[in-house]
Amino acid sequence: MAKRILITITMAIFIYISLPFVTNFTPATELSQLSQKYVNDGPDEVGAPNLVTAVIVTYRGLDTLGEIAVLFIATAGIGFILSREKKISSSKRESSAILKTGTKVLVPLILMFGIYIFMNGHLTPGGGFQGGVIIASGLLISILANPHGKLNKFLIQLTESISGFGYVMIGLLGLFLAGGFLDNSIIPLGQFGRLFSAGAIPIIYSLIGLKVGSELVNILSYLKN
Repeated sequence: MAKRILITITMAIFIYISLPFVTNFTPATELSQLSQKYVNDGPDEVGAPNLVTAVIVTYRGLDTLGEIAVLFIATAGIGFILSREKKISSSKRESSAILKTGTKVLVPLILMFGIYIFMNGHLTPGGGFQGGVIIASGLLISILANPHGKLNKFLIQLTESISGFGYVMIGLLGLFLAGGFLDNSIIPLGQFGRLFSAGAIPIIYSLIGLKVGSELVNILSYLKN
């Protein structure tokens, strides 16, 4: 009884606090000054049709670097915690023939789709984070289909290190060769709307996709053990 009363009081307080945000909400009828600058100047300065994801790795590049750092810290924390736990011997069930056969067909397509997502992030919805997650999901299916197999942790960690180092180096090149950190104009912007355009953005997205994918796969490797 006391628990229900406490829940009811908590919900009432939450509704009371949230009510002004609903009743006093006024929809924006025009873009803010900063958003207007992105829309007006973004295509010429960044050279990418998809301004949403292009802004994330150019104008807001430091924020993206922080997000990747958070994911790296989470990966390191999970690895530290799980590596200290004692391994409990348990028999793993064999996967079904349907899963094994389906994996051989689907995983290459999933990996190719993930690469497509982060390489075309400056043209269509997508980007490094989305493509990295898709790649990790493909490898997750492989783990489920072959629970007795072992992942090459050295290759995963090497990919993570090289992609992270390359991402930071491109950012630093922007400081010396262009207008700021992660300035994509260190490479010519190219023809608007083409795959090889928008300067260094496709390279940045590829590095982010590889880093995010390898970090998530690294987490899966610790959970698998």
